Amino acid sequence: METLYYNGKIVTGEKNIQVITDGAFIVDQGVITRVGNSSDFSVEQKEINSINLMGKWVLPGLINTHGHAGMSTLRGYADDMSLQNWLQEKIWPMEMKMDEETIKWSSALAMLEMAKSGTTTFLDMYHPFYMDVVGSLVEDFGMRATLMNGMIGLCSEEEQKGKLELAKRFIETWQDGADGRISTMLAPHSLYTCPPKFLEAIVDAANMLHVPIHTHMSETEKEVHDCIATYGKRPAFHLEEIGMFSVPTLIAHGVHLNKDELDILYYNDVAISHNPISNLKLGSGIADITSYMKRGIVVSLGTDSAASNNNLDMFEEMRTGSLLQKGLHQDPEVLPVEDAFKMATINGAKALRKSRIGTISTGKNADFITIEAKNKPHLQPEENMLSHIVNSLSGKDICDVYVSGNPIVKQGASVTMDEEKIIYEANRVFKKLCS
Repeated sequence: METLYYNGKIVTGEKNIQVITDGAFIVDQGVITRVGNSSDFSVEQKEINSINLMGKWVLPGLINTHGHAGMSTLRGYADDMSLQNWLQEKIWPMEMKMDEETIKWSSALAMLEMAKSGTTTFLDMYHPFYMDVVGSLVEDFGMRATLMNGMIGLCSEEEQKGKLELAKRFIETWQDGADGRISTMLAPHSLYTCPPKFLEAIVDAANMLHVPIHTHMSETEKEVHDCIATYGKRPAFHLEEIGMFSVPTLIAHGVHLNKDELDILYYNDVAISHNPISNLKLGSGIADITSYMKRGIVVSLGTDSAASNNNLDMFEEMRTGSLLQKGLHQDPEVLPVEDAFKMATINGAKALRKSRIGTISTGKNADFITIEAKNKPHLQPEENMLSHIVNSLSGKDICDVYVSGNPIVKQGASVTMDEEKIIYEANRVFKKLCS
């Protein structure tokens, strides 16, 4: 059934982030079929189901291109530590104790937080054995996701083969699942946890299955120095030599990259998921994404996990990412609000290789969010809407969230998830982990 949404202030996300101050659009079977001014839809208002947006702001759904949803119950568990100490002393030992129930409720908590703060599509790279439960949650909750088994190769070759077989089986089961809302990738954790032969096997599998690869790369200076000491070259050169970049690849972090590495990433069409808050919290550094984008590399935004952030609010990532670049370059003109907004929307779509999300435009999936700004002092005057979206807005301001034209959040409350149960169960499984 066709539905007309009218009388909204629409940020389409197209071109130079076009704003239609009295906008309207039609959704039919989960797809946007027409966008324009409300005055152009006077006939449709009388003939089809119509929803008056009452002046709400309408934005494309946000796209989080790097995260570990199953870690959400570890929020606040290990603060003020460097990445390697954080992983080895706190996170990995706790993850060894996780079971399917823990992953289920931790991931449900992450999805609830993301949906209520305006994220409609997310990437989840996590547990090698329990990602099926995450796929089922995405299916039930109505979100859009790119899912994958995270693979660590610090084990025997036989165990490596077993992990890769599970990852391949997951892809065969879930690719295009949930009415097309689920896509998949292969995900070696990093070059420091995956030896070259294991990475080569993953590349071969990605070519066979026609799926992209996602991995952590150049997150810390230590990682770069260790790669040079072990392999005689920097990470981008190492992964290119292995053949990883022959497959569509999205790297997370990319904090420490030199000019030659940027050339490699550009020529191989490798995208980067920038995680500014996680990088700051773990003391990993500040990625010069201004230079990356000038080189022509697609840079998107991710939150990383709630354990290293400590929330999943993409509006905070936009603002922090933008302000960091201005301070890093001592130039207020770098990374303007338009570019910061693109990183959380259309660039996210490009990074995930999804052509039908990221903007509010004809032919795209109807993934959109609304904000009721009129009673919010921090969003006034409304004429400066685009600035407010990046510099003032919070995930707590989200009113409605739609994926494929279906509401998953209405008036700030989830309509597909049992919020009270998820919060209760997440606390319960954390207590069980700590016992």
